[in-house]
Amino acid sequence: MEVKVIGAGLAGTEAVYQLAKRGIDVTLYEMRPLRTTPAHKTGDFAELVCSNSLKSKELTNAHGLLKEELRLLDSLIIKTADRAAIPGGKALVVDRTEFSAQVTEAILSEKGVRVVREEVDRISDGVNIIATGPLTSEALSGNIATLTGEEHLHFFDAISPIVDGASVDMEEAFFGARYMSDADDYLNCPLTKAEYDRFYDELVAARRVDLRAFEDTHYFEGCLPIEVMAERGRQTLAYGPMKPVGIVNQDTGEQPYAVVQLRREDYAGQMYNLVGFQTKLTYPEQERVLRMIPALKDAVFLRYGSIHRNSFINAPAVLAPGLQVKKNPSVFFAGQITGVEGYVESTAMGLVAAVAVLCFAKGKPFIPPPPNTSVGALVAYVTTPRKDFQPMNINFGLLANYSKKRKEVVVRNALSSIAAWKEEIEQLW
Repeated sequence: MEVKVIGAGLAGTEAVYQLAKRGIDVTLYEMRPLRTTPAHKTGDFAELVCSNSLKSKELTNAHGLLKEELRLLDSLIIKTADRAAIPGGKALVVDRTEFSAQVTEAILSEKGVRVVREEVDRISDGVNIIATGPLTSEALSGNIATLTGEEHLHFFDAISPIVDGASVDMEEAFFGARYMSDADDYLNCPLTKAEYDRFYDELVAARRVDLRAFEDTHYFEGCLPIEVMAERGRQTLAYGPMKPVGIVNQDTGEQPYAVVQLRREDYAGQMYNLVGFQTKLTYPEQERVLRMIPALKDAVFLRYGSIHRNSFINAPAVLAPGLQVKKNPSVFFAGQITGVEGYVESTAMGLVAAVAVLCFAKGKPFIPPPPNTSVGALVAYVTTPRKDFQPMNINFGLLANYSKKRKEVVVRNALSSIAAWKEEIEQLW
């Protein structure tokens, strides 16, 4: 049997790897670099566009637990991220270029994998995994709508600017991570109250991209543009992405009134991402307003923040527990297009889709991951009927039988359950 995987993002490449290592022939379709998207810049597989952080490494955090479960399941994406990691405090942060290059090399070296660089505008016969992500092309989106019988939902997403590390004024910045005074994982750009107030006033008044070409402005709550967040109140940023809690300048012993954290894009620190500063300001306004941050007064912008429309299907109405279309069981969905939000969440859906395809190929019923695990909780979220379905990051509230007072027990049980699930599904082939 041959499986067609459409889209070489995180979910698609994870699915390809899981299938190929078990002897399944796979044809991977990727339209980049022949046709690009509003967010992607290269033709490499698994390109990270919104951030280079895969979030917390701590097991007491749902994101950390999800990554550990995927490690136990031999996830290509997670083990590559571990190899391409750069300093990021308590988060798993990667060198984007190195990460994508390693994933690309790993996929190209797998036997039985054929890569086709072309745009797919319709789903063909046979077994397909659609992992085209939130930036699915209009032509394929229309075909998916016809296939599923559901209209696409959508929300807006935004990405943060990147600046040249050499252009940051080091007299105005200092290294350190939150609650980690001896770390140099982040470059912190402090502001006094007066500087913060001036910055805030200019930010909320700055010119933004004209959105009249879009249908509405329904943003995903976890990725709000900085200026939209600021509209909620003068102190919103000081208690959000600019909060100074746990950040102390070791040279002065002072905690700033507000701070903008810069995170490395590469190990050498030649490029820095403005953490939490996704924006839809026009490019000239981004330069003008962000240069009001003292350490960035001479900043050279290597990438501006931008806005794009993210698409996803009404998964609970469309998908069976194995992430396959109820009306066409040979078609599977994976990644953000299913309605999960986040890099690692997308990866998990790619892995599960591959397992479901293997079950389908052998005529075996799909065994879902246990609902007390992070992977299983995500699958349950996108396949359980619900009203007003919206994208969701992993969080402990999704796990079955979760108890905040017994978090360590919950984590141990989740890891034990995912290991048992792995043994169960491995027996199928």
